[in-house]
Amino acid sequence: MYTSHEDVGYDFEDDPKDKKTLKPHPHIDGGWAWMVVLSSFFVHILIMGSQMALGVLNMEWLEEFHQSRGLTAWVSSLSMGVTLIVGPFIGLFINTCGCRQTAIIGGLLNSLGWVLSAYAGNVHYLFITFGVAAGFGSGMAYLPAVVMVGRYFQKRRALAQGLSTTGTGFGTFLMTVLLKYLCAEYGWRNAMFIQGAVSLNLCVCGALMRPLSPGTDGDDPEGKESHVLPAHSTESVRSSGQLGGAEEKGGGPGTEDSLGDTPAQACHEKAAHRKDVCAFRVLKTVSRLTVRVRKGFRDWYLGYFGTASLFTNRMFVAFIFWALFAYSSFVIPFIHLPEIVNLYNLSEQNDVFPLTSIIAIVHIFGKVILGVVADLPCISVWNVFLMTNFTLVLSIFILPLMHTYAGLAVICALIGFSSGYFSLMPVVTEDLVGIEHLANAYGIIICANGISALLGPPFAGWIYDITQKYDFSFYICGLLYMVGILFLLIQPCIQIIEQSRKKYMDGANA
Repeated sequence: MYTSHEDVGYDFEDDPKDKKTLKPHPHIDGGWAWMVVLSSFFVHILIMGSQMALGVLNMEWLEEFHQSRGLTAWVSSLSMGVTLIVGPFIGLFINTCGCRQTAIIGGLLNSLGWVLSAYAGNVHYLFITFGVAAGFGSGMAYLPAVVMVGRYFQKRRALAQGLSTTGTGFGTFLMTVLLKYLCAEYGWRNAMFIQGAVSLNLCVCGALMRPLSPGTDGDDPEGKESHVLPAHSTESVRSSGQLGGAEEKGGGPGTEDSLGDTPAQACHEKAAHRKDVCAFRVLKTVSRLTVRVRKGFRDWYLGYFGTASLFTNRMFVAFIFWALFAYSSFVIPFIHLPEIVNLYNLSEQNDVFPLTSIIAIVHIFGKVILGVVADLPCISVWNVFLMTNFTLVLSIFILPLMHTYAGLAVICALIGFSSGYFSLMPVVTEDLVGIEHLANAYGIIICANGISALLGPPFAGWIYDITQKYDFSFYICGLLYMVGILFLLIQPCIQIIEQSRKKYMDGANA
């Protein structure tokens, strides 16, 4: 229910009978909508791409701080997890400030987190600066990027989301190369400092998220004010009237003293007038801000805990359970593959073309292709979503069995393509809850994904510390992922059974 002042998808026009009729906004599915896709694309590069490349920094932190793999992996998982977990809370910022301001503030906070992390003296310091601060900033920039694409597109929403989220694949490939180069040339501390400067581009991306104005002119980025600020307050009008009367009375002979005092009196009254207007503007601004905050909090609260709560939708609840188990299976390879290839003595081949880059590149094509396929009228988005999930689970189970570079490359390509279903998540979410609840619902889904990302990499690290192998972590995560898919399959069956039972009971009663 993030119906903020900037997320309006239709214009209202007055007809001769003073009724309101809906007119599609000129930028829906075109115009500035593609600039919003471009902005979201770069947000995915700078946020999700850099997070998927954290395996490079994870190895640097292992060498620098000499901590266990499980503890060190918490840094990366905290950053990924917090980015997604804060999704529902970022909704309050979106309702109050709008997507543009929220994304800009998030870009500043993310950059600050990277810069402060360059001065880390231990892993626990990174938990705060990189895991929490940079992660929270990433969340503030990420959710608006997804929501704005959904607001700007209707007919080609799956394709638009697919194109924008390909930034994750491009970003993973580019950021892996960039971080490797920076760490080799300048050390990991200077690399994080430079990356903090690069992250400031998130503010530019946020500035491109032009809100859809409620006026008929779609080019007005901030919307039109329904009321014009009056030039004079009541007190200033009254004082002006008194001034005019004094001037009329002072126009005759014998009033030299009053004429001599008129300029000084006029100056005092002008100063009082300016103060009145300034105070009026301040009060009006505070009043508007208070109303916006109260309305934003009310919409946010009702969306999660009110009578229209999303948790009354059982299919959506099943979708949340799926999200709790799904994301860790995708995140673990990115964090631990650089070390896995070292254990298999495949470092030289991996340096030529990293396995994470294979996932990233194929991930790009997977998102675009799946987005195009899902937009076809004869194809069910839900069926495409389920098929790709099964493919990804199968890949996770097979990955530990591969000990050659060629075998790992094939499985990584399969993981990359099947994980393209992430571009369909906003579309599937909208189908479950409707466009008016998309932002709230998607915030919950990415929060569940964040919990999965938060626990997945440390869990794999702990399994390695105990067994000296990563194999069991993939098997366990694959099984949990399968449980999540079963939640998606069982719930529709229950609904069908209940509907059939209801029809049978109605027929029997008739």
